[in-house]
Amino acid sequence: MTKKIVCLGMGYVATALADRLSTQGWAVAGTCTSVAKRAALADGIVSITLFSPEHLLSAEILSGATHLISSIPPDDQGDAAAAWLAQNIGSAEGLEWAALLSTTGVYGDRHGDWADEESDLRPTAPRSQRRAQAEQQWLDLHREHGVPVHIFRLAGIYGPGRNPLDGIRAGTARRIVKPGLMLGRIHLEDILGVLMASIERPHAGSIYNVTDDEAAPPQDVVAYGCRALGVEPPPEEDFDTAEMSSHGRSFYLDSKRVRNDRIKRELGYRLRYPTYREGIAALMSEPPRARRRD
Repeated sequence: MTKKIVCLGMGYVATALADRLSTQGWAVAGTCTSVAKRAALADGIVSITLFSPEHLLSAEILSGATHLISSIPPDDQGDAAAAWLAQNIGSAEGLEWAALLSTTGVYGDRHGDWADEESDLRPTAPRSQRRAQAEQQWLDLHREHGVPVHIFRLAGIYGPGRNPLDGIRAGTARRIVKPGLMLGRIHLEDILGVLMASIERPHAGSIYNVTDDEAAPPQDVVAYGCRALGVEPPPEEDFDTAEMSSHGRSFYLDSKRVRNDRIKRELGYRLRYPTYREGIAALMSEPPRARRRD
């Protein structure tokens, strides 16, 4: 039987997963929010459908679907993908695995301390608060309708076309210093590896932190990338006085270390890039690419 995955939101991660599964013979269907994005993604491998407040999504996309993943950001009205799935639950009976891509931001500020999947949620930024609420919507789908939901809390994502080397090469990288700030990261290849491991070992209702082994201050990552490229690092800037948008500043609010033991223990996954150093070293051999937007 041919497997079919529906990707609600063809962002950076979902597009990469769709590409990988299609090469393994999977049928792939996805959604995006604009005609321009659909044109950019359409390559004969993936069937792309518009899904936005202006474009309603037919339940027909679920026909034959065995797997589903959502990376659509929730808004003030909640998670549109979860609401749509709840309305079309009768068409989702064949699902063996469903995934929500969330964020470690739901843990909020731990002042550098540790959090794991059993920790209480203390989201600070509005977007993290919306993610926490979305997680509850998806878990309700599991509890009330038996949807085989798996939640993946992703740390800061980097990979080809989306990494510190791009900014360094472009001359736009900055070293903003906020004392005590610790952030986790995760390479795209390791996200895909965890998702594939979960598909092979589904455990409905599970929540997984997807992060590397070493949280680090962001200015250290930029400095390491500069050394790798053989260029002088940009000067350090104090967080309190640095000019940034409110959106950019929000990424510096939460300091935490996030445990990833569960992906290793339950899924048997071994990180290809356990720290940013291995990840950046691998990206050095990649040609620079235009950054893909979610």
